[in-house]
Amino acid sequence: MVFIYKQHHYYIYIVTNPERTVLYTGVTNNLPQRLIEHWANRGQPQTFAGKYYCYNLIYFEYFPYINNAIAREKEIKGWRRQKKLDLIKTTNPDWTFLNPSVCGGWPPEEVIKRE
Repeated sequence: MVFIYKQHHYYIYIVTNPERTVLYTGVTNNLPQRLIEHWANRGQPQTFAGKYYCYNLIYFEYFPYINNAIAREKEIKGWRRQKKLDLIKTTNPDWTFLNPSVCGGWPPEEVIKRE
């Protein structure tokens, strides 16, 4: 009997607004698509990220298992702002917006909503 396992990809991520004053932490299985969704929702008051224009990626981590990604997201969400800033500084000290490198271009030319 042969077992074929599908490789899964999960990410925790931190996005900020253009002024770099607000942080939002999330989890997703499709980081480029999720960033596009945050960008499309900018200015929408019904979501936190939309309300505060949080769509600029400044930090992310990869996980092969969703339960690990969710646990890490909850851990980071429980942190004070300074601890999050220290984490971001470990890989992105200048707070470079990573959207172009993750999405292959920015801003997106079209927004495709997930089903």
